[in-house]
Order: sequence, then structure tokens, then C-alpha cells
Amino acid sequence: MNQFELTGKVAIVTGCSGGLGQGMVLALVGAGCSVVGVSTSRPHDTIEKVQQAGGKFLSLQADLTYTKEIPDIIEQTVSTFGKVDILVNNAGIIRRNPAIDFTEQDWDDVMDINLRTAFFLSQAVARQFIAQGSGGKIINIASMLSFQGGINVPSYTASKSGIAGLTRAMANEWASHGINVNAIAPGYMATNNTKALQADSDRNQAILDRIPAGRWGTPEDLAGPCVFLASKASDYINGYTIAVDGGWLAR
Repeated sequence: MNQFELTGKVAIVTGCSGGLGQGMVLALVGAGCSVVGVSTSRPHDTIEKVQQAGGKFLSLQADLTYTKEIPDIIEQTVSTFGKVDILVNNAGIIRRNPAIDFTEQDWDDVMDINLRTAFFLSQAVARQFIAQGSGGKIINIASMLSFQGGINVPSYTASKSGIAGLTRAMANEWASHGINVNAIAPGYMATNNTKALQADSDRNQAILDRIPAGRWGTPEDLAGPCVFLASKASDYINGYTIAVDGGWLAR
């Protein structure tokens, strides 16, 4: 079981202020990892929870709409903890509108954060892994819409389909360096992103009726898959997207 041990490892997690990001930060900390959390504002709740768990956490504020923030994230991580071993590309946004009415701004905002910055941050971290000579783990957060089309979320669907493809492409090129690139595709999760769906009684019931597990997922449901993909236990898994969906895709 010590294959899942992360003591001495250093992870960067984007979008760490709450929800799935916070859940993965706490999972990594619980496995012994030091974590650099990247968010648009100081994640007070996450910091407090990490402190309560006795973990090491560095909070960095960055607007991931722009790739210009990336070099500083790597520099501060290495200067504080000496290295980086794990990247979790969790930061993401969603815009809802029918495809017929969708604006360029809503398209660009989602694609920039969800796909463009995720790629270039992965690139920068992979370069650091190669310079360190010790390999590393990159975990992308995909979606059910990496497999399905969705409704009224064209840019989100495109970005998450792109994440699944990039996961395979980066894995192909970087596996020879000891870098594992994989993804987690959460199902319907009870987070701020899905509040509108949860509040719509008809839509909420339709979603629950489709999930064999009979419930919405929680951030805690990603803890095990995240630690697994961050650990030595997943050393021969490359380019794969794990669905954590209560059976949604099996229906």
C-alpha cells in the first residue's frame, strides 16, 4: 500500500479555492504531499483546512486566462519546495447559452482557461520534470462532456473534449521521460458549477434517475483517483481518462 504514499512530493493544483480542487488538495495533503494552490483569490477555506490537517501549502494568486502567469508559478514552487512532482490542471469555467446564440467572448474565455492554459502549464511543468530528471505526474480534469455533446455548453464541451485528446497526445510524447499524463472525468458533482441544475427539481431528478449510484458525486469521490494517478501505483498508466461518474457512462 505504500505505493500510494506521497510524502516528500510536491504538487501544483489549479482552481483550489473550493469544490473539486479543494477536495483534491486535501487528498494529496492527506497522502503526505506538499501543495501549491493556484487560484484567482486567496483560498482562505482551503488554507484553513490544510492547516487543520497539518499539511504544507503555498497559496499563489494568478489569472489563468493568461499564460504569462505560468513562469512565476513554476519559479515560486521550485524556490519554496525545491522541485515539482505533480500537476493537477483543475481550474476551469463554464458558459451556458444555446450554440446558435453563443458569443465569441464566451467561447474564448472558456477555451483560454480550460484548454490553452492547461496545455501551456503542462508544457512548463514537463520541462521542469525533464530538467529534474525524475519524471512526474500530470492529472487533467476532463468531464462527462469529454465523451458526450451536452446542451447549451459548446465551448465547455469543446474544451473538455480537447483535454481528453491532449491527455493522450502529451502522454505519447512524454512517457519516455517518465512523465505520466492522465485525466479524471468527474460525473455530475454537487459543486458551485452545478447549483443551477441541482436547484431545478425536474432536471435534478432526471440526472439522478440516470446515475446508477443514485446520487450526485462529491469532491471526496475524487480523492482516491487523484492520489492513485499522482502516486507510484499508476506508473504504467499513460494517456487514460478515468470516469468518476457513479456509472453515468455505463447507462
